[in-house]
Amino acid sequence: MIQTSSAAPQQASRTEREPELRAPIVQVSGLKKTYQTARGTLNLFERLNLEVEGGEMVAIVGQSGAGKSTLLHILGALDAPSAGTVYCASTNVAQLSPRQAAVFRNREIGYVWQFHYLLPEFTALENVAMPLLACGVNKRQALTVAANWLREVGLEDRGSHRPGELSGGEQQRVALARALVNNPRLLLADEPTGDLDETTAGMVFDLIERLHASHGLTSILVTHNTDLAARCTRVLRLEGGRLTPLVVNS
Repeated sequence: MIQTSSAAPQQASRTEREPELRAPIVQVSGLKKTYQTARGTLNLFERLNLEVEGGEMVAIVGQSGAGKSTLLHILGALDAPSAGTVYCASTNVAQLSPRQAAVFRNREIGYVWQFHYLLPEFTALENVAMPLLACGVNKRQALTVAANWLREVGLEDRGSHRPGELSGGEQQRVALARALVNNPRLLLADEPTGDLDETTAGMVFDLIERLHASHGLTSILVTHNTDLAARCTRVLRLEGGRLTPLVVNS
């Protein structure tokens, strides 16, 4: 049973995470996902298998409509598989109740989308603090931790700004800080640089790489940018409902 805690999340160091870096964080076996459409049954995945070791940074590429975002949604307990087993951060996500899934996402998963989805009426600092407040951390402590994360992404002087007052790159850096504020084990990023120009995209990806390494993360990124994908530990192509290794020249 997953339970929330009123204690502030402790920032585990990379050293503290060394034992878990030797074990798979993601284990997917025989995954199937089907949808009923007006034209009949759509089989998105066909016995898809995936294993990601702790500490890896894995890129997933493929054509639009291949199911890349759906796969991340299943790993992050935002969607359910039609068949197969999905273990993520030592949890069988397919068997979680809606409430358990919400707690699991808050504590174990950091999610970054192509669009930042920051709440426009709140400041950058308040947006970063939201996941902490949602799991019961008192406001003063949550804002302190959030301020530290804004410092991590180089935006300590932007905490009082609302999203509309930030550039696209700054908005995505705030979203990254929000995704990591609870010190999750797994970072899922769905086209995190897709809305950014080439220079800003490179800077945001540099930041993701740095935080991945310094915080002992395991990261899975969906991207159409093969240059950025080539910087990951390995690259997988999603095609025909299956994942296959892909060699990308950096």
